[in-house]
Amino acid sequence: MITTDFAPGSPCMLDLGVPDVRAAAAFYGAVLGWDYEAMGDGEDVEGGMFRKDGKMVAGLGKLTEEGARPAWMIYYTVTDADAVTQAVERAGGTVRVAPMDLDQWGRMAQYSDPLGGQFAVWQPGESKGVDLVDQPGSLSWTELYTSDAAAAKEFYGSVLGWQFSDMEMPGGEGTYTMITPAGLPEERMHGGLMEVGKEGLALAGGRPYWHPVFNVTDCDAAVAEVTANGGTVQMGPVDAEGVGRMAVCLDPYNADFVVLMPAQS
Repeated sequence: MITTDFAPGSPCMLDLGVPDVRAAAAFYGAVLGWDYEAMGDGEDVEGGMFRKDGKMVAGLGKLTEEGARPAWMIYYTVTDADAVTQAVERAGGTVRVAPMDLDQWGRMAQYSDPLGGQFAVWQPGESKGVDLVDQPGSLSWTELYTSDAAAAKEFYGSVLGWQFSDMEMPGGEGTYTMITPAGLPEERMHGGLMEVGKEGLALAGGRPYWHPVFNVTDCDAAVAEVTANGGTVQMGPVDAEGVGRMAVCLDPYNADFVVLMPAQS
């Protein structure tokens, strides 16, 4: 589970880059019940925060990188962003945004893994990360689709110290690898990765990609809002034994995310 103590290596923040900030805010407001708080006044504001019941759950900004696809970026807590940057380079990854301070709030950097999967890190200052996780309308899991699971485990294990455990998926659909921060028990699992074929990576032009899983109280109702507000559904809703009812969705700009109604324990 994801918690807000933000142990090193655990997800702590996420933001979305899209061409139209206001339209994206309206979409996620309908699907996840989020309120949007712009950073500044006027129609030209290019970013802000999503809140659920007054608590910050994600960031939103205008996509400015040439050639980049609209997508969610997931940030993982680190104690030293500069040291992680060196580890990324040693392990064959690419530095997309070098470590930089965001005023007193913290220090961030963005990378690509050796196969092209993009992720980010956050060295906390006054801000540790989002205020709400693992509750309806907030982040509950992170997931990587990759072309080479073994290579991904080697890279992220060396860079972020993650621990991995494999399980066979039902119906012979392959192996799913669950991710736990270094030194923590398996009940602190925060994500997973799975190896998929070319068709599974088509959304990112054949490159691996991360996406967030959001907790919802009613998967089918959330999916109905996705389609009613210009999004599409890639898979589901389906029931996964011991996990819950889920659907893989795209927003109107083809940024992918999952909605999950957790199974009752």
